[in-house]
Amino acid sequence: MKPPRMIQIAHDDPAAIRRELLAGLMAPRAGIAPKFLYDALGSRLFAAITELPEYYPTRTEAAIFTREMASMADVLGPVRTLVDLGAGNCEKAARLFEAFGVKRYVAVDISVDYLRESLGNLQRLHPGMAMLGVGLDFSSDLRLPAEVGEGPRTLFHPGSSIGNFTPDEALALLRQARAASQGGSLLIGVDLVKPPEVLESAYDDALGVTAAFNRNLLLHFNRLAATDFAIADWRHVAFFNAEASRIEMHLEAVRDARVRWNGGERHFAAGERIHTENSYKWRVDDFAALLERAGFAQPRYWTDDASWFAVFAVFA
Repeated sequence: MKPPRMIQIAHDDPAAIRRELLAGLMAPRAGIAPKFLYDALGSRLFAAITELPEYYPTRTEAAIFTREMASMADVLGPVRTLVDLGAGNCEKAARLFEAFGVKRYVAVDISVDYLRESLGNLQRLHPGMAMLGVGLDFSSDLRLPAEVGEGPRTLFHPGSSIGNFTPDEALALLRQARAASQGGSLLIGVDLVKPPEVLESAYDDALGVTAAFNRNLLLHFNRLAATDFAIADWRHVAFFNAEASRIEMHLEAVRDARVRWNGGERHFAAGERIHTENSYKWRVDDFAALLERAGFAQPRYWTDDASWFAVFAVFA
């Protein structure tokens, strides 16, 4: 059995990445794009987060799929090509293979090394299925390679990752997803508004795994930008911003801290923060309207009994 083919679309430009990171660090309100959370260790830490008792999205979404899989398959029909956006360990997509009649699986993720390992493990479980791995940062440009093949595709974007985008950014991504589906469909998971205490514990767990995930970002930053962040100077902060309807994750200086790099430095006062991630929470009607603005039609959705999470199916 041959290993799955891997394609790297946007080869890393170390100088451009360093410029992007340092520009965010030097902004009046410092920020780091959440895509940089997912180096190899970050991807594994996030997989651990999904196992935590406080982190409801993964198990709630999984329960929806378990209960509604047949209904979703009836709506979407046989899926020849399943394109998994942000594939991670590929486990969520694998649960769809049999029910959806998937013939070809395309796994897309920014973390190429982690994707190669995950897809290789999956290929051993499904030796007869055609599989392709695509290393791509689709957060800014969702253009799939010709190797994916022509014809309608079902794009799969589970886990509420769409929440990492502002509403305007989400609209832009959904429009690109519609074009990339080539007249096919989209199956997407969306986290819904719920009590702040539930949200905040999900992003600041008692065991500290989410804190490790967030703080690991600084180690990744050091490697990419040749900076000297000291992990001990920073703590994880997460809270629900009700006005913006989003969880915010930050790294907060626990003491006065100075970060240096060749050609520059920045001082952070104790209590000053670096914004690392947003996770927007939607209402069902608002997200259905967003999908329609992006050009999708016939929105269908399924929720859990508590209406904490929703899975939407739409057609291009």
